[in-house]
Amino acid sequence: MIDQQIIHATQTWLKSFIIAFNICPFAKREQQRNSIRYRVARPNGLENTLETLSDECDYLDTHPETETTLLIFADMFADFDDYLDMLALAEQLLIAQGYEGIYQLASFHPDYHFETETEDSDDPANYTNRSPYPMLHLIREESLDRALANYPDPENIPVRNIKLTRELGLEKLQALLVACYAEH
Repeated sequence: MIDQQIIHATQTWLKSFIIAFNICPFAKREQQRNSIRYRVARPNGLENTLETLSDECDYLDTHPETETTLLIFADMFADFDDYLDMLALAEQLLIAQGYEGIYQLASFHPDYHFETETEDSDDPANYTNRSPYPMLHLIREESLDRALANYPDPENIPVRNIKLTRELGLEKLQALLVACYAEH
């Protein structure tokens, strides 16, 4: 797949799920402002993945008009456990490079599932963090803090999303995710 197709699938997911169902109440504004950067990363190995993340932090440092980045790994980290290992190293990298409190990571993966007592991968609530491709969402903490301060009851966002995804049901959520690929 070419990068533009991967970006298009990601944008479709963002619009048709994240924004349409208000999963992230802050995404619509940034999408309308065109301040979301989509970067398809094709690193060859874990070390290059971390270098790519570091480069993206540097990019955000020098481009204040870009609010956030979706770093998309179309060719790597298909295995969810491998993805989680990379995520842990990525979070350590942000701390080591002095980015703690400046940027934070949100994680998305096609097979995302929350750790629960049952670890039910079929729980529709997992779809709050399922995406067409493995990706890291690099967020400016200062902007997130501002958005949360102006949002009524931000602690309820995850609770609302879990309730919503369970009401939508597994079949509809699976279809929404599959539809992201169908447009190209």
